[in-house]
Amino acid sequence: MRLIGLAGWSGAGKTTLLAKLIPCLIGQGLRVSTVKHAHHRFDVDQPGKDSWLHRQAGAAQVLVASSQRWALMTELRDAPEPTLEALLAQLAPVDLVLVEGFKRDAHPKIEVHRDANQKPWLHPEDPMIRAVVADAPNPAGLPQAGLEEIEAVAGFVQRYAAPWRS
Repeated sequence: MRLIGLAGWSGAGKTTLLAKLIPCLIGQGLRVSTVKHAHHRFDVDQPGKDSWLHRQAGAAQVLVASSQRWALMTELRDAPEPTLEALLAQLAPVDLVLVEGFKRDAHPKIEVHRDANQKPWLHPEDPMIRAVVADAPNPAGLPQAGLEEIEAVAGFVQRYAAPWRS
């Protein structure tokens, strides 16, 4: 399994880019999974649903399954947030894992930068950034593609994704 992250400040376009990039990579014959870091308290469950009631009652894990998909929810309670490595260990084997967020973790990354956000570039402080997807030239001269150049970004993914111990 190979891995590469998309790192950038909120509003840079990481999710939009991933939503376009995933079908492109699948079209190249790759099996793709993603890991997304949520910065806010989030919930995939809905109040009043059976699974929500199970969690509220104190279940440590709730697995919901149908003929279309299944999802496992694990309540951390007072446990620390899991590491990226621990989360990756939960995934079934695929050809490529795309990571959104986890910008402080040490794995190869592509920086997504939008000049209008007026946020600093990440790559001067992160030696793991291999390429940039942006609407402005990057000061380090890293390989770069525009925010809409999906084929070029797919090329960066293929070139810079690294094996991950799975």
